[in-house]
Amino acid sequence: MNLNPTIVLDPVFHFLDELIAEDGLYLFLAFVWLCLLVLAWVFSGGLRRKFPNQPHVYASIGIVIQNTPPSPPPPIIIHEYDPPDDDMD
Repeated sequence: MNLNPTIVLDPVFHFLDELIAEDGLYLFLAFVWLCLLVLAWVFSGGLRRKFPNQPHVYASIGIVIQNTPPSPPPPIIIHEYDPPDDDMD
């Protein structure tokens, strides 16, 4: 009896290689659709715990826009540049 994992799993690897070579595109498409269905289920609340005696709580997202009076513009500061005197003129 040989318990070497590479020899024991060789038939499985050959089967998967042939399956991917022949039907890889269909497997990929099925996997993508399955992922989309799982994501929709999770986003709709599929992973939340449901307790039997608690009332249903509905929450929604609200956006509140508050108008504030405009603030005065910042003061303008003027700074004149004085080049250093190098005596090179």
